Amino acid sequence: MSTPVDTTSASPYGTLPPTSTPALRKPISLPRLLEMRARGEKITMLTAYDATFAAVADAAGVDCILVGDSLGMVCQGLSSTVGVTLQDMCYHVQSVERGLRRSQATAWLIADMPYGSYLESREQALRSAAALMQAGAHMVKLEGGGWTTETVRFLVERGIPVCAHLGLTPQTVHALGGYRVQGKSVEAAALLKTQAHALQDAGAALLVLEMVPAALAAEVTAELTHCATIGIGAGKDTAGQVLVMHDMLGVNLGRMPRFVRNFMTGAAGVREAMHAYVQAVKSGEFPDNQLHAW
Repeated sequence: MSTPVDTTSASPYGTLPPTSTPALRKPISLPRLLEMRARGEKITMLTAYDATFAAVADAAGVDCILVGDSLGMVCQGLSSTVGVTLQDMCYHVQSVERGLRRSQATAWLIADMPYGSYLESREQALRSAAALMQAGAHMVKLEGGGWTTETVRFLVERGIPVCAHLGLTPQTVHALGGYRVQGKSVEAAALLKTQAHALQDAGAALLVLEMVPAALAAEVTAELTHCATIGIGAGKDTAGQVLVMHDMLGVNLGRMPRFVRNFMTGAAGVREAMHAYVQAVKSGEFPDNQLHAW
């Protein structure tokens, strides 16, 4: 018989200072995330795909756990996220939610809406989002701007919190010509800004900015008044940061993105590495804008 995850004592995942255990911090809610943004406290986010790593991340003090469709690459061995299904996502969301519940979790749980699950209509998007929420998610994330704006509005009006995603959008990587930096030209930067404002106005509460110039991410962050930006390869001036868990632990089947730091270096275990990531983001020490001079 399995036993509940021990989030305070020594384990193969390493030890953690008692001040960072879930029991000693308030549960993360959407209003609290926006309060953190307003007072300048950096928001931390990591991906997780199973119960154990989700519980460890929560014990390490991670604010938001993203069940990303990146699971297609790091768990399933796919070459992109396009092959991940809604059923795959629901399975992993359920696994993560169970791990968080057993560890008396405080983290906010976000789930990616996978490729093809919101392309046909707003009604399809609602069905897909409802399935992820029923699986245990607190918020759903979808990629792209422009046509997605009304989908975001449709979901938010029906009580489903939404995280948007601009810049490099992995589900459309083939259309983008590969994993390339976005928003480098004046025209592309202006379009990204326009889309960001439209998504905020539609009700998106969080906005992931992936692989865009640090200066552009800083401008978008400063301009948005009630939407918190979460950067990945977008410099240090966003309201928060997200990394793929496997990347920050130095485990990667492909080439490690240059904006990633291996937090396992010098750490006694996974939990300590995650705690180091949280501390580095909160203090502003990570990321380094020199690595984002695209």
